[in-house]
Amino acid sequence: MADKYQNKYRIPSARLSTWDYSSNAAYFITLCTAKRQHYFGKIINGEMQLSNIGEKAHECWMNIPNHFQFVLLDAFVVMPNHMHGIIIIDKPVNDGGVVETGHALSLQGETKRPAEQQSQSDMLQSKQPHPRFRNQGKNTISAMVGSFKSAVTKWCNENKLPFGWQSRFHDHIIRDNDEFHRIRNYILNNPANWNNDKFFSLP
Repeated sequence: MADKYQNKYRIPSARLSTWDYSSNAAYFITLCTAKRQHYFGKIINGEMQLSNIGEKAHECWMNIPNHFQFVLLDAFVVMPNHMHGIIIIDKPVNDGGVVETGHALSLQGETKRPAEQQSQSDMLQSKQPHPRFRNQGKNTISAMVGSFKSAVTKWCNENKLPFGWQSRFHDHIIRDNDEFHRIRNYILNNPANWNNDKFFSLP
């Protein structure tokens, strides 16, 4: 996936208040739990050990491309009290340079994922798939994140597990290939660097 990025989505300086968050780009997303509670598991010897809620969050994140068209996932990690991930919107462009559009929830099948994610995702294959994400009508980053958060929260409520999200999330438009690789490496190395992480806290 990282090889495909190249400099395809180099983003010029822009007023983010006018940015179309359904536009082709790579987006670095960070979400935190409410009060940064350790709902997702714990770090042992530099590796993340997922709780049941952490497994569900991992599963729901992997399913985002199944519910939003032209969406690819690259590196992501579920940490004890937060998670990071790269979402790529990659709509096809016709010969005239115009981005073609389609139905926002019609994508079928799985996307390829980084080799580093295979071990965690493979152990989830035996799990039942989560309910379909809510159709929010737009193929935007906010819609994707909102649907993902709702799916995790709904599952926790159904299983009577205490859980909550921080109300907002942080997004960053990745501007070039070098930044893409820096962020990707940060995500993949996050568990090993947990003690130095800005979100670090004791359970």
